[in-house]
Amino acid sequence: MLGVGRRGPLGREAGAWGGGGGGLPGRGALDEHDAWVVLAGARGVGPVSFGRLLATFGSAAAVLGASTEPGALHRLVEASAAPDAPPALTAQAAATVIEAAADPDRALSAVRRAGVTVVTQGDEAYPRRLREIELPPPVLFVSGDVASLSPAHAVALVGTRRPTSVGRATAGRIAEAVGARGVSVVSGLAYGIDAAAHHAAVRRGVPTIAVIGGGHEHLYPAGHRGLAAAIVAGGGAVVTEFAPDVAPTRGTFPRRNRIISGLSDATVVVEAGARSGALTTAAWALEQGRALFIVPGRLDDPAVAGSLAFLREAGPEARIVAGIAELLEDLELGDLDLARAAREPGSRGGLGTTEALVAEALRRGAGSTDELVVATGLPGAAILAAVTTLELRGLVVEVLGRYQASGRLADRPRRQLRRVDEEAAGRPAA
Repeated sequence: MLGVGRRGPLGREAGAWGGGGGGLPGRGALDEHDAWVVLAGARGVGPVSFGRLLATFGSAAAVLGASTEPGALHRLVEASAAPDAPPALTAQAAATVIEAAADPDRALSAVRRAGVTVVTQGDEAYPRRLREIELPPPVLFVSGDVASLSPAHAVALVGTRRPTSVGRATAGRIAEAVGARGVSVVSGLAYGIDAAAHHAAVRRGVPTIAVIGGGHEHLYPAGHRGLAAAIVAGGGAVVTEFAPDVAPTRGTFPRRNRIISGLSDATVVVEAGARSGALTTAAWALEQGRALFIVPGRLDDPAVAGSLAFLREAGPEARIVAGIAELLEDLELGDLDLARAAREPGSRGGLGTTEALVAEALRRGAGSTDELVVATGLPGAAILAAVTTLELRGLVVEVLGRYQASGRLADRPRRQLRRVDEEAAGRPAA
């Protein structure tokens, strides 16, 4: 019953309160689409209670109409029950439905004030992946391009808010790699791994989706307002199931996490401590039948204690990320021409200017991101992009958090690398 659209369960436009007759004295008509917004925005109404109320009353407008009648509180609670299941709606939540029904303009004004697009399950624009999960949100509030929520391919990247430098770099490299193949990156706009993933996607110029744990008027963390704006400007979207005036709480983020995995074909956990919320996203991914990948780490590193424990408990359902190239192969993205997509204009000898500079610095002994920045004078973002390209071409490997030349790059005479560098930079070779 959660798939009822704008025209109601019987295919006709919902009228005034109750979805049928002339409505209440002094009350204007409320169409079914707006009724979904008002009902879903009532505090305490989740996907389960929303679905049960709709199944009982036939439409959201009818639920709101019944909420204005005597005895509404008891009736709503009873209506949210199911055979052999207790009521999904508490008396307190039923009271908020009655309050919302008495003043629907409050919820609708918040939407207008936030300037967001509302997408219900009855709309064609509702993301197809979310339709397939067990608890799809009835309503989504979207800032940005709604179409970006349904890309051809999407991968979620999640992890701790306090990553190591290696974890942050790994998240950026994975996002760069999948972005180079036109794959959208989904994450939660949090500090740490989420931010690294979003920033990398924005740099790559690929739409990225940020799922937030509260309403748009309470964007969290506030320090990421600029990042959220960049995501929208880049053709992506910031999305939530919570009405614009809902402040995030400890309980809203687990609900947010099921949407992150639900919007994605696969979820990759980069770093997660023992109590990391990213593990909730991992659990949701498995529950939803989506692929799950976990980046391992050192046995004594608390930054990955949760990741290692999850790997131990999940068994073969969770796969280890053995490398960027291996991950892309596991995601069935290995057949796309990354080398062509990632190569910068004006490349020479198979390496672009940036890749050649980084390759030469690696041959000279630079191994960490910071050392490569110092050796080349390039910004960290360019270093990560170049290392990712070189790694995917089999020219670089990561060993204990440091990069090393591999394959043909390890065997190649240093003078040849300098020649590539100089030709790419427009200088004559010595």
